[in-house]
Amino acid sequence: MVFCLAVQVGDKAPDFTLPTQLGDKVTLSEYLGKKNVVLYFYPKDETSGCTKEACAFRDSYQVFTDLGAEVLGISGQSVESHKSFATHHGLPFLLLSDQDNSVRKLYGVPASLGVIPGRVTYVIDKKGLVRHVFNSQYQPQKHVEEAKQVLEKLEQEEKAIPTATNTS
Repeated sequence: MVFCLAVQVGDKAPDFTLPTQLGDKVTLSEYLGKKNVVLYFYPKDETSGCTKEACAFRDSYQVFTDLGAEVLGISGQSVESHKSFATHHGLPFLLLSDQDNSVRKLYGVPASLGVIPGRVTYVIDKKGLVRHVFNSQYQPQKHVEEAKQVLEKLEQEEKAIPTATNTS
């Protein structure tokens, strides 16, 4: 039996391809060199905590895009369920359908009480490195605040690094 260790800060984010609520597919590596990614795993569409979390990401979506990041939500529901959830709550970001939980397993996202799919957020930088992991089943809105703080730090780091054009 092979045990997958959970993805940690400093690890290269495992690549994957999943279908979105729009019916197309997204591959994580498409964002390499272009955007930071806030990848959040959540238990289930239309449940109380998950709706609060998704709406908090929605309400801060402009902040995330201003910080050069894309938000991607992942859970085990179908494309149709995600489409309904996104439409119902006006979600401007992609929800990815991981019906066989293969990506959840790939990242080592734990289950709560051994049954409920875990709620974990990863902030992945433009190089594909995991810069932050936040695991909290019962503080759905805190995932948004944690991600914003990390992205603000990443933005400061990028500004502090001199580019080749600024060396004269």
